[in-house]
This record gives sequence, structure tokens and C-alpha cells, in this order.
Amino acid sequence: MSVTDVLLPAQVSFCPLVDLHTGSVIAVETHTGPAEATTPLYPRPLRELDPPTGPQARIDPAEDDVRRALRAARATAELGTQLPLQLLLRTETVAQGQVPLTTLHQGLLDTGRRPQEVIVCMSGGFAPAQRPAVSAALHGLRRAGYLIAFAGLGTAHSPLDLLVDGAPYLVKLDPELARQAVAHPRKSALVEALVGVAHRLGAHVLAPGVATEEQLVHLRGAGVRLVQGPLLAGGDWRPGMRVTVPVPVERDSRSPASHRDHDLGKRVSEFTMPAVTMPLTATADQVLDALNGTPGATSVVLVDEQQRPRYTVDRTRFLLRISGAYGHALHAHKPASRLSDPPRLVPKTVPAIAALRAAGKESERVYDDLVVIDEIGRCLGIVRVGDLIRSLSP
Repeated sequence: MSVTDVLLPAQVSFCPLVDLHTGSVIAVETHTGPAEATTPLYPRPLRELDPPTGPQARIDPAEDDVRRALRAARATAELGTQLPLQLLLRTETVAQGQVPLTTLHQGLLDTGRRPQEVIVCMSGGFAPAQRPAVSAALHGLRRAGYLIAFAGLGTAHSPLDLLVDGAPYLVKLDPELARQAVAHPRKSALVEALVGVAHRLGAHVLAPGVATEEQLVHLRGAGVRLVQGPLLAGGDWRPGMRVTVPVPVERDSRSPASHRDHDLGKRVSEFTMPAVTMPLTATADQVLDALNGTPGATSVVLVDEQQRPRYTVDRTRFLLRISGAYGHALHAHKPASRLSDPPRLVPKTVPAIAALRAAGKESERVYDDLVVIDEIGRCLGIVRVGDLIRSLSP
């Protein structure tokens, strides 16, 4: 079934996150309309047992947030994509802590999504008194395995040092700031400064709302790697469709960011991309479906129940074996691990140059993806060796 054969509600839209280094889609952000149900998702605190009545009091903002996120996850699941999913939540919803986040977690599991495949993107400010609750919620999300993102960087009413406490995977620039940077030198300087801070903290930067080639070239020159917007995909885009990157994906050696990229102290966390992960029990046919549905994926990581990588399936070698004579008949319904290799693991704190040297020690697998792990061995994503080579080359 193709993506155009799936009937989805009109209020559901999809937006790809595009990696300018490779021109591939690394995740999908899904948007839905307002909540429709009136039944509470989770029990109310005692002080809210008798809430106000009327159309405006049928659902509180936190419930609306969680419902939208779960509807987005279900809509994406309908398309069968293996792309990581980016969900938007208000920071104040996250600050409410265990109750809404547990509901979200269970709902995502029901759609077949594991935490490592979900980027929780927080938007909006919060009151200073909520800072401890926000920090505690972020710690809980990271411990569960979710990737964290902050939206509205540059204008959101939240303290900048939250980037330290939150340890985000990516930060999303404010759309207006990203749009106006091309014509306003001061705003351009602010974007470059924010990109520099994010990179030093090991986070990627995402620029939303890119609508012109001029914006794209300017943001790319400022060091932005991930972008989304109408220039790359129209409103009818669905996972599995192509995106348009109207500039070369290789870096421009004249750009301001290129001089910073020669810093050999960079760590692999800056180059980490979401991995396509599947359970150890996945069959070769299931891996084939995942690769066909994710054209930009160069590998699939097979993980155990604790999300620890056990095998990696290299795209090229896997497709060669399964497409050969009798290949599909021999392997389709058998474990994909039979066509895999041991993962090449690198801790997230390893310098990029050290990771590149480690990759070069295995001549037969020198260009295989590296699997980035956290302190307890869980899969955080993959690093493409080509990205490391480009970043360290003059």
C-alpha cells in the first residue's frame, strides 16, 4: 500500500525534518487539529472534581496537548513509516509531570512507538516557579529513552540555561527569527550565536518554515544542519515521498560554519542522527519493509528489550543478499539478525576524530554506520562515517 492509499483526517499534516548534509529525511513532525473527545484521559486531582462547565471547559490544555500528540502518533502509524516521530508539547504540559507523561508514554507504546523513536519537542515558556517541575520531567523523559527538543529558541520565554539541564537532542529556532536572519545582520548574528551554543552542548539545530533558497543558503552558512518548510516539501507531503533540496548537500567551504568545523574537539553527539531501530525478533521481510519505507536510512539497528543495540543491518549488503537468486525465499521469514553484523558502538562523549579512527580499523566495514550509545548502553542513534570525514576535511 502506498502512502497515497491511506485515508487520513483532513486536519492531519506531516512535515519532514531534512538533513542538509545528506538530503534525506531523518524524522517526521505530525500536526493535528484540536481535541474532540470530552472524556478525561486521566483522573483529575481532587481540587478539580467539579470543573466549570461549558464549551470552553470540556478539556484542559494539558489533555488537549496529550490528545493531539497521540492522534499524531496514530496518524503516523497508519502510514507504516519507520521514521522517528517528532511530537509537539507545551512546556506547561510537561511541567505537570507524571500523570500526563505516563498517559502519553502508554499511548505511544500502544501505537508501536518506542521512546527512542520519539522526539518530544517542547514549546512555549513557563513560570519561574515551574522550573523544578520542568527539570524533573525532562530527567524522567530522558531516563525513559525519549529524545528531547526545545522549540522557539531565540524568542521563547524560558531560561537559556535550560539547554544545559535539558540536554536536548535538537533545538528548534523560532520561525520568524530564522526567516528574518537573512535580511537583518543582528538577527543573523543571534542565529549564529545560538547555533554555536547548541553545537557546543551537543545538540542539533533545526530551522523551521524555510520558504526560499536564499533563506536555506543563509541558514546553512550559519551552521544549521536540519531544516523544514514549504521549500522542501508541500502541504500534501507524506512519509515515503521525496523532498526537494535545491542546493548541493555538500558544505560550502566559504561559509562561516566551515571554519568552525575544523575543530577536532567535536564529539560524535553533534553528528548523531536518529536510528531506525527494530526488535531482535524482526524478520528480514520486516527489515526490508522498513528500508523501503525509509529511503534515507543506511542501516537498521536491532535492539533488545532495554534498547541496547545487538546487531546492525547494513542497507547495501542486506539488499544485495536478499535480492540475489533465491535470496527472498531463503531469508524473508527468518530473523534479520542472520544478515546482520555486530554493531560498531561509540559512546556519545567520544571525539569525532577518535570515532573516525576507530571506523578505519575495520577495512571491510569502514563506511558502516557507527551506533552511538549512552552511559548504560542504550541506542541513541547512528553516525554516518561520511559526515565525520566531511567535518574533518579541509
